[in-house]
Amino acid sequence: MIHQSQTIWACVFKRWFDVVGSLILLIVVSPLLLIAAALIKLTSAGPVLFTQDRAGRAGQPFRVLKLRTMRGSRKPDPKELVPLDHPEITGVGRVFRRLKIDELPQLVNVLKGDMSLVGPRPTLLDQAEAYDAFRRNRLLLRPGCTGLAQVNCSAQVSWDERILYDVVYVSRCSFWMDVSIFFRTVFVLVLGEQRMTRSFSDTSYARLIEIPEDYFNSAD
Repeated sequence: MIHQSQTIWACVFKRWFDVVGSLILLIVVSPLLLIAAALIKLTSAGPVLFTQDRAGRAGQPFRVLKLRTMRGSRKPDPKELVPLDHPEITGVGRVFRRLKIDELPQLVNVLKGDMSLVGPRPTLLDQAEAYDAFRRNRLLLRPGCTGLAQVNCSAQVSWDERILYDVVYVSRCSFWMDVSIFFRTVFVLVLGEQRMTRSFSDTSYARLIEIPEDYFNSAD
């Protein structure tokens, strides 16, 4: 069982990488963010940004930032799965979701220290509160803009499957793993999530952790 991420990268250097990386990326993508904000205002009524409470490191709550991709009048259901063809997603919102442009404001969350560039994706507070000891391992690091699960799974894969990748990441977090995930994310954006999706049991990661016998039968 993992009790904390002990790697030198996670304990010492990762935060510096996040600060420098998020600053550089915010400068680079700022024109794209301005264009995206203008398109949202021109094509649908409502705010440019969508915010939601999520669980951060150790389950501490924070407000995650996203560009709004759904109709402004829609009341969000945090537990609803929202596929790309959901009728409430706007035209430009569908493009933003496909290319992950809607998540670029999370670079501000990284700069503030709420998130990391790479790590387990932030989950809902009630989901995190219901985690058992094994699942809580994914909360030992700051949540990330992208992560090991995101370069191996689509959004339609169950949380149980994605959490296994997250637990592996927490136990093996390193500079080279972060760099690899960062660049593999580019391939996901180009090729699409479905083409990159693999079952956890079919990957080399499966031998790196011991999965509890009742894992898939226990509640999230």
